[in-house]
Amino acid sequence: MKIQPIECVLLIQCNPADVRLISRALPTTLHSILEVESVNKVPDALERIRKGGVRSVIMDIEVPDGLARFEELLSAAPHIPILILSGTETECIARQAVEQGAQDYMLKNQLEEFRLKRVVRSMIALKAKEEAAIQQQERADVILSCTGDAVLISDAAGFVRHLNETAEILTGWSCREALGHSLGEVFQIIDATSRQAVDDPLAMAAVGKKHVPLCSNCVLVQRSGFKVAIEGSAAYTRNPVGNKTGAIFVFNDISAARAKSLELSHLARHDFLTDLPNRVLLNDRITQAISFAARYNKQLAVMFVDLDGFKKINDSLGHTAGDKLLQLVASRLVACVRRSDTVSRLGGDEFVVLLYQVEHAEDAAYISKKILSALAEPFSIEQKHLDISASIGVSTYPGDGQDAETLLQKADTAMYAAKKLGRNNCQFFRAEMQARLLERQRLEGSLRHALSRNEFTLQYQPKIDLKTGEIAGVEALLRWKHPTRGLISPLQFVPIAEETGLIVPIGQWVLLQACRQSRAWMDAGLPPVRIAVNVSAAEFMAKDFLSGVRATLISTGVDPHNLELELTETVLMRDAEAAVRILHALKAIGVQLAVDDFGIGYSSFSYLQRFPLDALKIDRTFINEISAAGEGATILSAMIDIGLSLKHRVIAEGVETREQLHFLKKKGCSEGQGYLFCHPIIAEKFAEFLECGVRESAVH
Repeated sequence: MKIQPIECVLLIQCNPADVRLISRALPTTLHSILEVESVNKVPDALERIRKGGVRSVIMDIEVPDGLARFEELLSAAPHIPILILSGTETECIARQAVEQGAQDYMLKNQLEEFRLKRVVRSMIALKAKEEAAIQQQERADVILSCTGDAVLISDAAGFVRHLNETAEILTGWSCREALGHSLGEVFQIIDATSRQAVDDPLAMAAVGKKHVPLCSNCVLVQRSGFKVAIEGSAAYTRNPVGNKTGAIFVFNDISAARAKSLELSHLARHDFLTDLPNRVLLNDRITQAISFAARYNKQLAVMFVDLDGFKKINDSLGHTAGDKLLQLVASRLVACVRRSDTVSRLGGDEFVVLLYQVEHAEDAAYISKKILSALAEPFSIEQKHLDISASIGVSTYPGDGQDAETLLQKADTAMYAAKKLGRNNCQFFRAEMQARLLERQRLEGSLRHALSRNEFTLQYQPKIDLKTGEIAGVEALLRWKHPTRGLISPLQFVPIAEETGLIVPIGQWVLLQACRQSRAWMDAGLPPVRIAVNVSAAEFMAKDFLSGVRATLISTGVDPHNLELELTETVLMRDAEAAVRILHALKAIGVQLAVDDFGIGYSSFSYLQRFPLDALKIDRTFINEISAAGEGATILSAMIDIGLSLKHRVIAEGVETREQLHFLKKKGCSEGQGYLFCHPIIAEKFAEFLECGVRESAVH
């Protein structure tokens, strides 16, 4: 372990009498253990100083080359205070030594204990104070250089005394160049909004004893003229008696933080995909537009724009293509309106256009036609040309509502009316639309509980072999017996079930109940009959559809060949490749497959050949044309020929007259279904029908 040297006062070239005097006086002078050591030569003194512990040096200058020896000592140990001893003859040399760096000198003939104590004590204390001040300044310099904040220090008159490194970077001034320049030159700050100079920074510091913040919207003009957003504070520095000695300004660059804040604010109020205003910003703008319209007796219009068939494009081409389409749609919508208007995206394929001021409803009608025309132009995405249309609903202020929420809701209602009328059109809100909407909402609410409350039932309508007149099959038809409203038509509730997704559990219930009834008829000794069940798009594309069909057949014991699933062309062509795979899997089970409503959808003859179908069921609209014996009959004949050429059973639905029956038999149609043979009936009635068979006169 290294032993620290004992602190001492080092005497150099002093005579023995002076050494004894100093040795007696000094240990009792200082409040610490302080020995007196003596050496004869400066080199010996330097050696001792290198070991440490020397608090001060007393040197006799009356030696050969005394001043040169002093200079050698001072150069080697500038941090140690030196007291010079001299005679009266060499006092001038002693004074020279003090001028060059010695702390003080004493004449040997005046050397006495009291004065020696005072001089040495003062000399050591002064040196200690100087060292403490140096250390404090060094610490302050380190803190100023290490802090991330910019620090500028001025004197009381407003001239720059110091800049730390960060302040140099922010202001564009180096500390050396800034010294002596006024605050107004180096620290020029302006208001970010008005671009006017703010109050004198020094005046800010003078507000109080504590620090005060700079202006809330400060911009620092750098030496180059570039402007930087800053925030910070200022405070005066004071001496021990409270007089102002200067000011300190602490500030930092908030340009990045302010830009990030603006970016986040923008993102919070704009759609991430199209950069259009979102619902939050739209509501604000509608509210502002209403305030303006109310003050100046103006009108405004809110247009709800919903794309037709967007989901089909999204599903077939993928979300990337769908996103690009939405961006292109957004651009076309913006191009259709004035700069003062707002185009917003609420999400998905829903857009809202706010027409800030309209003189008449015709103005909104004109814009809607402009939008429909713009969207009717093909879109080119990934080297594919896509066609799309839109349904538009319009509400106006003040007639349709007094606030943003009401106007949006009524425009949405009008948009749904446009959908119901065939899409690709615009509808203005009318009061009866609201009534229909409320009716639909009530119906939807009841529909959600209908299954759990056992309100559904099945009726059955036979299919007749047009050659033999025998029952060829039966279709299970869903009916809803509402507890207070009675029997509700499928035309009313099935579209709602499809839109809400309720069609999936309802369809599963229909399949299970139909198969159970088929099994019950067989258990009652009736001949087996092929039972047909309609399958919705949502059911067909569900992941568990195939497993659900298998489970139903196994649990009920129905022969798969006696189950026929009817699917529309729209269902099959939504994703034709996937449909081919699912249909083949169903055929592997043994299930019969039929295309329902054939002729009114869109299908490809190449896919009709690829689909493993058993039957084509021609839609009733073509059967209704038979009596006219015009174009409808010609098309019907062609459709029957197509089905027969593909070796499918051809089923005509909606047969109501003998004229229609005669035509269908003549053209070779396989089966018929309709009121001419039998209305939909309950299971017990159909059992009787099945047991007795169809009346001979109904076919022949």
